[in-house]
Amino acid sequence: MTIALDPDSAKSIAEGRHGDPFSILGLHDRGGTSTVTAFVPGADVVEVLTGKATATALAPVEGADGLFSGPLKRKPASYRLRARNADAEWEFDDPYRFGPVIGEQDEYFLGEGTHQRIWQVLGAHVMTHEKVAGTHFAVWAPNAQRVSVIGNFNVWDGRRNPMRRRGATGVWELFIPGLGDGDVYKYEIMAADGTVLPAKADPVGFGSEHPPATGSVVRDIRGAKWADKAWMKKRAKLQNVDAPISIYEVHPGSWKRVAEDGGRSLSYIEMATDLVDYAADMGFTHIELMPISEHPFDGSWGYQPVGMFAPTIRYGTPDEFRQFVQAAHKKGLSILLDWVPGHFPTDVHGLGQFDGTALYEHADPREGFHQDWNTLIYNYGRTEVANYLISNALYWLEEYHVDGLRVDAVASMLYRDYSRKDGEWVPNKDGGRENYEAISLMQRANTITYGEVPGIMTAAEESTAFPGVSRPVDAGGLGFGFKWNMGWMNDSLRYFEHDPIHRKHHHNEITFSLHYAFSENYILPISHDEVVHGKGSMITKMPGQGDEKFAHLRSFYSYMWAHPGKKLLFMGCEFAQGGEWNHNSSLEWHLLDYPQHRGIQSLVRDLNKIYRETPAFYVNDTRAEGFEWLEGGDAENSVLAFVRKGGPKDKPVVVVCNFTPVERSAFRVGLPGQGRWREIFNSDSSVYGGGDKGNMGGITAEEKDWMNQQYSAPLVLPPLSVVMFQAD
Repeated sequence: MTIALDPDSAKSIAEGRHGDPFSILGLHDRGGTSTVTAFVPGADVVEVLTGKATATALAPVEGADGLFSGPLKRKPASYRLRARNADAEWEFDDPYRFGPVIGEQDEYFLGEGTHQRIWQVLGAHVMTHEKVAGTHFAVWAPNAQRVSVIGNFNVWDGRRNPMRRRGATGVWELFIPGLGDGDVYKYEIMAADGTVLPAKADPVGFGSEHPPATGSVVRDIRGAKWADKAWMKKRAKLQNVDAPISIYEVHPGSWKRVAEDGGRSLSYIEMATDLVDYAADMGFTHIELMPISEHPFDGSWGYQPVGMFAPTIRYGTPDEFRQFVQAAHKKGLSILLDWVPGHFPTDVHGLGQFDGTALYEHADPREGFHQDWNTLIYNYGRTEVANYLISNALYWLEEYHVDGLRVDAVASMLYRDYSRKDGEWVPNKDGGRENYEAISLMQRANTITYGEVPGIMTAAEESTAFPGVSRPVDAGGLGFGFKWNMGWMNDSLRYFEHDPIHRKHHHNEITFSLHYAFSENYILPISHDEVVHGKGSMITKMPGQGDEKFAHLRSFYSYMWAHPGKKLLFMGCEFAQGGEWNHNSSLEWHLLDYPQHRGIQSLVRDLNKIYRETPAFYVNDTRAEGFEWLEGGDAENSVLAFVRKGGPKDKPVVVVCNFTPVERSAFRVGLPGQGRWREIFNSDSSVYGGGDKGNMGGITAEEKDWMNQQYSAPLVLPPLSVVMFQAD
């Protein structure tokens, strides 16, 4: 005897309210009879196909429009469905005849919130399951009453493909036969109270539609072919504290645009040649991309990401992004990505109120809302959320072979009162302002990424005096490899913006950085933040007019490259872009038609070359023994002199800076050794657009005490210049 479907259950399937569709749909034993139930809205007839010529018609279920059910003569090993109406006939595999995909071990770690590689389980995976090709979907939504996959394939109808709940994990899954690479989808989620939420993009989606469209796109990430094994083995030596690191920060959408094609941005494939070749020619060691995780709003520059696992489609597919990374490695360049775990946007298709509750964010806006950026803050104390972020970091490093991550807005994560007034924040359990959960997240992320992926580097954009940002976790630090030196950036730019006649009153601004230069593993950043929002370009920051501005900028860059710390320069700054950076426009490449701009470009190229070829400038970049003052207190003349030192066998370099427009023709400088000292660099060279005041190739040490050195020599110190000497 066949047992009829429960009317309430049948009706809830037809209305899209049933939380356990696999208990109704598909093949079931009902009263000892194999019965198939299928929900096919729009069909007049539905048949079960169990062999070449065997078709069994299913009967419509009364009170549940679109639901069909009926007995079979015997239990089939597999079956397909055939449906028809007055306009069409179609065949398809029934998603509800397939067993689960997620295994017990994955389910255990997902439930525990400790699955380090959630992208291998969650998201949309193209696969063959039970000998049928299709796509497996899995998403975390623990408080949902029902979750469905929707797309063009089911006319965006959330009733048609509801998912299977996986017990206590909070994960829902469904294998849909016939779907594959390129199919667009979202999740329709019914909250616990029965409210159907705005359709959500996949939090672990590997691809996205082109904005302003917001759908996720199935991308087959299996079987990526890499040819950079040699690079991956050697990169650890190229990214540690003893290596020369010079980073070219790039916004991919505006580095260069194709004018004859409507001013479009370059593709990943075009960047694999144009950008990679340019950065290599300029002598940079790293390209750092501003965030490329999918984001809905161009004007956020990527800092309000929605698709944390999806390289933005603006420039091409995930496979084409891989080709860009591989091209960089072939040229000897590392790729760093800007990573944004500090906040996420409130767009309705994103993570906010994902399953009808504050799932990824804090419920209390005093903890969960960034007033500065109108964004939501991750709940770092929730195990699954911390695991989501750490997995995302691993994903970029493992799946795309990127060489490191620069973590955005770390200060906003470290402090609960960041940019908040009294009463607008919640203290930690000890009554303090430190965000213990965010601190733990960063420590775990650094420990896991460095431990799991050899040779990578991480860098923190952190603007406070929080201790130990780049110190090991087991020594109480946050575990980053490097930290941006925001203090150096602010002080040095402020100093250079002064008219030279006033600089003697602000000498401490140019020397103070050496008091803390070795407290962290620092990167000296001149980033995009310094050339937007009315701050002017680097050349417009400089005082004076015409050629004098260029001389100031040459001396600034030369001082920067000589100062302890790794280097970072934003695109366009290397040739003295005239206007502020505009993300909607290409860089002003036409300025290279002018000698002074070409001169700045040549200067940066040569500074990179000298930096990479001179161990004194990088071996002890992060240690006090790599620096010695010769003259740090000559405020009256605005002159600095110091020694950079590498290892015991490396020749030291003497650097002398003149930050006034006055030439000093017989300036005596102390030297840490006798003999001939070759002038290896002079920012006043005519090659760079300077006046060619120099020292005839070098100076000879005299046995005369000066600047606490046994030897010294007089030299020509050109106006607004930096000169460098190395012992022959």
